[in-house]
Amino acid sequence: APGQAAAMNGLSVSQLCCLFCCPPCPSRIAAKLAFLPPEPTYAMVPEPEPAGSASTGSLRAGAAARWKLHLTERADFQYTQRELDNIEVFVTKSARGNRVGCMYVRCAPGARFTVLFSHGNAVDLGQMSSFYIGLGTRINCNIFSYDYSGYGVSTGRPSEKNLYSDIDAAWQALRTRYGISPENIILYGQSIGTVPTVDLASRYECAAIVLHSPLTSGMRVAFPETKKTYCFDAFPNIEKISKITSPVLIIHGTEDEVIDFSHGLALFERCPKAVEPLWVDGAGHNDIELYSQYLERLRKFISQELPSQRN
Repeated sequence: APGQAAAMNGLSVSQLCCLFCCPPCPSRIAAKLAFLPPEPTYAMVPEPEPAGSASTGSLRAGAAARWKLHLTERADFQYTQRELDNIEVFVTKSARGNRVGCMYVRCAPGARFTVLFSHGNAVDLGQMSSFYIGLGTRINCNIFSYDYSGYGVSTGRPSEKNLYSDIDAAWQALRTRYGISPENIILYGQSIGTVPTVDLASRYECAAIVLHSPLTSGMRVAFPETKKTYCFDAFPNIEKISKITSPVLIIHGTEDEVIDFSHGLALFERCPKAVEPLWVDGAGHNDIELYSQYLERLRKFISQELPSQRN
């Protein structure tokens, strides 16, 4: 009957019409929902190259150049100059032509693992730097991170395609610049950062993956009753997670107000390599790290469960 909404997998006719027929397209809608770059809280200043060093082409020289990190007050850095000196920053280039800001935090000399961390929305490397030092020190790992296109010093605009290209550039930089082998890399994604993390993990084997407050897909966040993955859906983690061949730890708060707890459950059920998950009772989207079981579960996963999974 006219005026009566016919639901199709949780979507009304009017909603489907809007998605198919009205600009902006669904991927742009998803981008607007997912990306909120803050005003940059840091800068990278190139340092003079040592005398006698020779560059081998502008792009390679740019990748190998030394940079100094300058944090603004908004970065809220909570450590001393000594810790700041253990942070190395540089820029690399993605396959899509964007400059990608990268940060390597030496938290644990001689650590077996390096965490490739893809952060959440509305923050950049400057704001995350204190957290990285605290996390790496407590779980005995070094931390490598990067800013998405349009975040921090990274150029370009935030988009789904750029997310995948950005993490590829970070992965290659970690492997080539620091010589870290895949079996010593733990991929860690938080919130929107689970999107590039799952994509990379579905294509490369590594030591392990941590998915912190993950989403199943963009449509399922925007329209919770969505039951299938449409061809125009953005961020389809739910379709890629079954391709991951490394151990996966999923962490989610039961009271998450941004990405419902059901997303973590659905990914856990779909993931063949999932280990015992961490469901944090009462935690929301941005406070899981404040619960003691967060660090306890990470420590156990990294120090006890990973070695047992090696030959």
